[in-house]
Amino acid sequence: MNIAVVGTGYVGLVTGTCFAESGHEVTCIDNNQAKIALLCAGGIPIYEPGLQEMVHRNSVAGRLHFSTDLPTAVASARVIFIAVGTPQAENGAADLRGVFAVLEELARSIHEPKIIVIKSTVPVGTNAKAYQLMQQKCPHPVDLASNPEFLKEGAAITDCMKPDRVVVGVRRAEVADVLEEIYQPFLRADKPFLVMSPESAEMTKYVANAMLATKISFINEMANLCELLGADINDVRKGIGHDQRIGFHFLFPGPGFGGSCFPKDIAALYHLSEQVGRPSRMMRTVHEVNEQQKQVLTHKLRMVFGERLGEKTIAVWGLAFKPRTDDIREAPSLVLLHNLLAAGASVRVHDPEAMPNIRKEFGERLTYCDRPYGTVEQADALVIVTEWPEYRNPDLELLKRLMRTAVIIDGRNMYDPETVAAAGFVYLSIGRLPRGL
Repeated sequence: MNIAVVGTGYVGLVTGTCFAESGHEVTCIDNNQAKIALLCAGGIPIYEPGLQEMVHRNSVAGRLHFSTDLPTAVASARVIFIAVGTPQAENGAADLRGVFAVLEELARSIHEPKIIVIKSTVPVGTNAKAYQLMQQKCPHPVDLASNPEFLKEGAAITDCMKPDRVVVGVRRAEVADVLEEIYQPFLRADKPFLVMSPESAEMTKYVANAMLATKISFINEMANLCELLGADINDVRKGIGHDQRIGFHFLFPGPGFGGSCFPKDIAALYHLSEQVGRPSRMMRTVHEVNEQQKQVLTHKLRMVFGERLGEKTIAVWGLAFKPRTDDIREAPSLVLLHNLLAAGASVRVHDPEAMPNIRKEFGERLTYCDRPYGTVEQADALVIVTEWPEYRNPDLELLKRLMRTAVIIDGRNMYDPETVAAAGFVYLSIGRLPRGL
């Protein structure tokens, strides 16, 4: 099938490439000429494991194309996916200007019946407004469907091609049949293809992210209680995770969640609840707990160094909001780095992928290191913010020799406290008693 995908950001590029991998003819469209030039030259604008190889393979095979010319690119497409960004506006709502700018251009460009699928994360009711706009401004029959994405950065290709489920919101059964044909190669393991109204599909995306974000804020709050009460959050996590009603997923304590989805979607859902006169106290609390949790690493450093933090050199391992991505949007590392610089500390940082993005944010105020062990040279403390595999099994003896003071603040509970303490370190983690303090 001939498919057009408008937007070559994270969702659009991954989705379009996976559609091409399954045999469809796909054109990805963007108004950013530099980004399209990069893609045509064989590069990609984001880091996602396996994506560059897949883009190259399908481009060479002639199934994947890139263009800035929307009218020409959509002319032969049977289905057009909109996957442009919906960033958070100042009032917390989703900014839909990009989505409706694309719809306006499509209304001028379409000259035959089409199916338009909104894949961007949008508030409930957006599809209905889009449908009304197209009826008013496009002289040709157009169907508007919703198809929310459930991609995890770092595992997006697997999530796209082996989904837990595919959700579509449609007004006509025939449109669902076309979308099921597109997704059929990804549904061979009897994964469900769920058909519902556009409003229910739009809400499904927000509710899914709200539930996952709630679990993270919940376990972080319980971890903080464990520290005060002398309990170990790792033991507690096992005690509740084996309850099949709860499970282990997203019950990992840490320095708070970040990224492009959870913070933005929690804010948008709270804004929606306010609009209909039923403010969600739970969503507000999830946000507040998360913002407070982002201060936890700074707090632990002050537990060790007190008012002398500004005199210290702090090494930071991990800057992206999660492993296997270069995304630093709303990352806990940003709060820590700003706090350290404001206190006057010297900061040395390492991340396998995210340092170029951090450099754009902080310039030369940080020392950027190309090796993990180089980062800790003459450091007074090592703070682990992101659980990259590269940091999982450090040589503790070497770390201690390289560091000026043997202090580890483990924001991801990567290490066994007794082992680290036995190696001579002061060790603080999340939801577990400090060692050596």
